[in-house]
Amino acid sequence: MKCVINRRAQFSAAHRYWLPELSAAENEAKFGEGSQFPGHGHNYVLYVSLEQEIDENGMVMNLSEVKPVIQQEIIDPLNNSYLNEVWEEFQQTLPTTENAARVIWQRLEPYLPLVNIRLFEHPELWADYQGNNMEASLTVGTHFSAAHRLARADLSYEQNCEIYGKCARPHGHGHNYHLEVTISGEIDSRTGMIVNLQKLHDLLDEVVVEHLDHYFLNEDIPYFAEVVPTAENIAVYIGYLLQNPIAQLGVTLERLRLIESPNNSCEINCRELSEPQGEPATQQAALATY
Repeated sequence: MKCVINRRAQFSAAHRYWLPELSAAENEAKFGEGSQFPGHGHNYVLYVSLEQEIDENGMVMNLSEVKPVIQQEIIDPLNNSYLNEVWEEFQQTLPTTENAARVIWQRLEPYLPLVNIRLFEHPELWADYQGNNMEASLTVGTHFSAAHRLARADLSYEQNCEIYGKCARPHGHGHNYHLEVTISGEIDSRTGMIVNLQKLHDLLDEVVVEHLDHYFLNEDIPYFAEVVPTAENIAVYIGYLLQNPIAQLGVTLERLRLIESPNNSCEINCRELSEPQGEPATQQAALATY
């Protein structure tokens, strides 16, 4: 039987987003604060996922063999380094999070049965790479606060309480929602990016945060006049909001994870999103003009 195991490692390194063939103004326009001299640093966290048949010793691989490979091939050369100069690959293609995950895969593939490399630049930005040429995925996090009430209009208060418990109380309640958005695309062979990160953050702020933050969803968002704003339905709605704008950035919306509280979260596969049902025409027009 096959099994996936994960090994965690970490390193600290600096990098700069700067292309010598561009002027200072062009670099700043393309990379924003990331182009500033002499660069900036991160405490990176790396997860190496391996898959094989479970052997007679009950292992996919002996971790005493895995750890020194990761240490020698990745941690020793990258820790406390300036990534732009440490490896030749980063001189050709900038050391973005997604490209770093790709190059780490290439460095480890001769030694380990890899199925995924996940590299965290910080807790709200990470990349996944699975050996598919220049294709990678990037996950960014954001948050908003909103109130909701869980109740169906066709049911009595007592019936709603049987389904939704305290969440059916008439004046609603609020959450500090954390949203993780995963996109996928091709890594640019020069910039190392699958998307302009600043444009992605700006899009999330405008399309999701400004649209939902500090609102009572049942009354302020027309979609939830007919749809109960559970975490699951909020995630689907955000998927509807983001589908077209994300596509306009040249990447694919893959997944959304909505964390309602430390104990409750949901995740949807955005490739399975159908056309929104009952979406008000005014909202459709607003999305079309983004």
